[in-house]
Amino acid sequence: EVQLVESGGGLVQAGGSLRLSCAASGFTFSSYAMTWVRQAPGKGLEWVSTINSGRGSTSYAGSVKGRFTISRDNAKNTLYLQMNSLKPEDTAVYYCAKGGPPFGSYRGGQGTQVTVSS
Repeated sequence: EVQLVESGGGLVQAGGSLRLSCAASGFTFSSYAMTWVRQAPGKGLEWVSTINSGRGSTSYAGSVKGRFTISRDNAKNTLYLQMNSLKPEDTAVYYCAKGGPPFGSYRGGQGTQVTVSS
């Protein structure tokens, strides 16, 4: 059974940083691209970033490029999202997903809430 469990969210002031984690199990983590998506209050899902398997090439939405960094530790079956220079518009529930953009083929169930105050 595929399981994706996000953590690391919280309340932070604008300009601050957070590091999100996603613990994966139930599949061969290293073989899959992994994706972060987010959903702001009252809005639909938004693709944030993807990291491929193998060489781990990365891609980012324009709204986060230069501020967020996606990474993975295949030995720990864990996906990360380092978020710097946070803005109030980054406020959302963040989910990790198995697979590529835009939303992967399986998304974590609960997500982790990120709230950025101005």
